[in-house]
Amino acid sequence: MTESRKNNDPFKCSFCGQSQDEVERLVAGQDPGVFICNDCISLCSDLLKEDGVKPKKLIQATNAEVMDTARTIEIAAKRCLELDIKHVVVASTTGETAIKTAEAFMDQEVDVIAVTLHAGTWEKYGKPDPEKIKKAEELGVKFLTCTHALMGNVNNAIMEKFGGISWTDLIAYTYYTFSQGTKVAVEIAVMAADANLVPVDEEIISLAGSDTGADTALVIKPAYSTDFFSLEIKELVVKPR
Repeated sequence: MTESRKNNDPFKCSFCGQSQDEVERLVAGQDPGVFICNDCISLCSDLLKEDGVKPKKLIQATNAEVMDTARTIEIAAKRCLELDIKHVVVASTTGETAIKTAEAFMDQEVDVIAVTLHAGTWEKYGKPDPEKIKKAEELGVKFLTCTHALMGNVNNAIMEKFGGISWTDLIAYTYYTFSQGTKVAVEIAVMAADANLVPVDEEIISLAGSDTGADTALVIKPAYSTDFFSLEIKELVVKPR
């Protein structure tokens, strides 16, 4: 809400005391009579920049064609540089997305960890391509293939044999309400932490999506699976609509 009304008792900025006649704009606060002027807003912005406070961003895809893998990685790389993040985790079935990620982050001093599907799912969903894995590794990518933290583990065997649903599947399906990539991004962050490939006391970028490619990028403070609820999603940098 903005206020531009002028009368004999002009509104004033609650911070610097300038009246509405002395500034370009006054922005009203939630409480009556509380305003901040454009000069004070500019000053606050400069102070936050001096203190190293980074703006939070969310990019939403309107459709798969707009937010494809290359665009998702491009935005994630830019945000990684802004936050000075040193570790990137990416879901990669064949190794193709790992290659694209390594190339996009080549100018940054970051560790890229690519997480594949576990071997028990390869026949159904696809397996790593040896040539692509080799190329990605030549670009410095580290690969991780292991049991999935949320979906694709002993719990799934129990459900298939006896029915019901596991606690980890409930967690996974909750993340699915944001996007499939959100669930996978959280999952691979935990898997990489368990493998001691990323620290749990620093923020990382986690890239994921679906079988059509990467469409989600999160800033995450990871956690081990045994301490899962310490994990924090700091930012939704990119997500599909």
